[in-house]
Formats: sequence, C-alpha cells, structure tokens
Amino acid sequence: MISIDVKKPLNGGNGEFLLEANMQIQRGEFVCIYGSSGSGKTTLLRLLAGFEQPQSGSISVFGKTFFDNDTNLAPQKRNIGFLFQDYALFENMSVMQNLMFAKRDKLKADELLELMDLGSLKNANIATLSGGQKQRLALARALMRSPEILLLDEPLSALDSVMREKLQEYLQTIHKFFGITIILISHDVSEIYRLCSKVFVLEDGKICKTCTPRELFLKTSGSKKLAFNAKILEIYKSDVAFVALVLVQNQLCKVVLSNAEASALKNGDEVVLSVKAFGVSLAKIGQEI
Repeated sequence: MISIDVKKPLNGGNGEFLLEANMQIQRGEFVCIYGSSGSGKTTLLRLLAGFEQPQSGSISVFGKTFFDNDTNLAPQKRNIGFLFQDYALFENMSVMQNLMFAKRDKLKADELLELMDLGSLKNANIATLSGGQKQRLALARALMRSPEILLLDEPLSALDSVMREKLQEYLQTIHKFFGITIILISHDVSEIYRLCSKVFVLEDGKICKTCTPRELFLKTSGSKKLAFNAKILEIYKSDVAFVALVLVQNQLCKVVLSNAEASALKNGDEVVLSVKAFGVSLAKIGQEI
C-alpha cells in the first residue's frame, strides 16, 4: 500500500494555504487526483517522487519508508516513473537512444517500442515524430526502469480528442500488461471515468472526498434531474443579480446565482451544474449536496 500523510505550506491564487493530504492507495490501482487549478495536485505528486520535501508527515510505499522525521530518500532511489505535459525528450537522439539513455536494456526497449507501436520508428529522429508518437515514446521511457509507480500529470491535455482517446487505450494496455500502480492528474471527466477506479478530490490542499468516478460524476439523486461538471469562466453583476458564465462540454451558458453561490464561487472554479425541477444551481466539486 502507498500511504501519504503530509503537510506543506503553499502559495495559491488566493494567498497562502496548507497542503494537508492523507491518502492510501493499494498496489496495482489506477487512481486520479482531481480538483481545481492551484489546489496542490502537482505538488502532491512531486512530494511522492521526491522532487519536493514535505514540511512534516510521512510517505511509505509498499512497506518502504520514503519520507519521515529520519528519512528522505532521493528521487533516484524511489523507483517512480513520471510523465508530465512536457515530454522532455532528447531531440539529438533517436527513438531507441532515448530509451537506452534511461536504462541500457535493449530487450526491454524493444518490448516497449512494440507495445507502443513504435517498433518501426526505433531509428527515427525525434523531430520527425508526431505529438502522439512523442507522447508514447515519453511513456515508454518512463517505464524503462520498471517503476513500481507511474505518475501522470495531465499528460494528454495538449492532444486533440482523437489522439487523446488513442493514448488512453495505451495507458489501459500498460496498466493491464504490467500491473503497475498509476496516479493520474486530469480534468477530463471522460478520461477519469474510463481509466480510474478511484478519485481523490483535492480542494484548497485537503482531500475533501474519496470515491469512484461514478459516484463523483453521476449525481442525479433526489430532486436533481441532470448534473454536469463545468468550469466558471466569469462571474459578473447584471442588474440586481449575479451571473456566472459557465463552460459545459465546450458549450457556454449563463447561470443566475444566489447571493450565497456568488460569495462561495470564483472565476476558474470547477463546479457541478445541477438542473432541478425549479431551477439551476452551481456548487464546487466535492461540496455539492
């Protein structure tokens, strides 16, 4: 089991706040850390990988202590693979050379290239690869050292929808083939629903909810007829009422807010837009009723 119980002061858009996260992840799980920008998601991954140090707390992975009062393992000793939006490939090397730089194991490199459908491109220059091919190569390189954990920080967000779906298939294949524990940061609801078995909702530095994607995103209970995940682009005053301009699945809509909603929400918040029998309401994800 991965056990994380850490505290670290952070600076966000609304000033200082305390990252105070407590979470447990079972070996072989594919989980997501979900929440609004600036809530501490990436920092949490960096703490696990050893790129940053908690102020206090502990991190243990499958019985091995990564961090506590007496221990702080270096990143290279944590056996963690990571993939971010920036592929960080070596442009002056071929596809195969990029993998061999991570670990000189040609059999492993050939296996991963075939798994990623890159076998015919092993001698190709990086500059000739498409965005999707570069992403698959970066994923293969992250797996060269056979990591126990794979950290993914919005790795598919820069790709178009067709390529994103293809890469999701590769991630499913990797998870099934290697049985690796994967921790994903994503804002894409369909991606989370398709890939992950558990979601940790992080808001203002704290885990406010732990549930399945179905429990988080399918909320048509009680008087709710429909519920959508959305993002607030702007809140403004119109005559005597506050109005939120909301993005829902690439569509814009306006929602009249109550005074309580207007004071609790801000531009950029990830929210649930609920359609009820007598109106529409907005609430931050994880805080809806």
